[in-house]
Amino acid sequence: MKKLFITLLIITLLLLSTGCNKKQQITIAIPNDTTNEARALLLLQNLGLITLKEGASILATINDIVDNPYDIKFNEVEAAQLPNILQDVDYAVINSNYAISAGINPVNDSLGIEGGSSFYANILAVKKGNENLPEVKALIAALQSQKVVDFILEQYGGSVVSAVDNPGDGYDPTIDYVALEGKTVSVACSPTPHAEILAIVKEILAQVGITVDIQEYTDYVVPNNVVEDGTVLANYFQHLPYLDDFNKENGTHIVSVAAIHVEPLGIYGGKQTSLDAIYDSNK
Repeated sequence: MKKLFITLLIITLLLLSTGCNKKQQITIAIPNDTTNEARALLLLQNLGLITLKEGASILATINDIVDNPYDIKFNEVEAAQLPNILQDVDYAVINSNYAISAGINPVNDSLGIEGGSSFYANILAVKKGNENLPEVKALIAALQSQKVVDFILEQYGGSVVSAVDNPGDGYDPTIDYVALEGKTVSVACSPTPHAEILAIVKEILAQVGITVDIQEYTDYVVPNNVVEDGTVLANYFQHLPYLDDFNKENGTHIVSVAAIHVEPLGIYGGKQTSLDAIYDSNK
């Protein structure tokens, strides 16, 4: 009886020991739209957390992961919802616009961040055929002004980076602004930073009698749909890879007319405060 008791005790201790030593799987939430998911995975690869198959492009998905040495679990989530579920996961890879809107500072709070590649510059976009309208050119000149460049630097301190190389005074000398006086120009956008930047554009164009109607949306679909159907003249919220994919998937005819700024993608801690929890997870 005594031997049986000792045997059972040893087995119990072994089971408890095994349970205590069981590794906790790390969970990272990433955007579920095609291009931003790829950006997130490329960032994680650059941080040495995963390896993507050779030739994985800007359309890479979790199916393109060939090495996951830390056994990371990925949750694919709508980009706008990532800040809301951050507390429920170990980490999340979040677009800067959504991070800023949630009170997260990409420069100070990110545990790893993209370089400011102009490849992902946020653009002003219109329906094909409207590229050369004078009111579109007026928007471009105002968005690519020194005043906007300065605002981006002062307001966001590196969390948003201007993509404009040669900013101007806000006005296009080829435009007859007198003919545009009294005109209202509508632009669909995300709240942050796009609507805030457009507020500066609104001030610039108000000086020549043009009203900018800023229409804010919190998703990535409606702003393209309202430009496609002609409800709104232009939008300002997305990068070109996303637009190209959207046009392909939806049969829309929207084109980029100007690159304005870059919002670096970053990884942020939820349940974890540093990346050490990942690096330590396979020890």
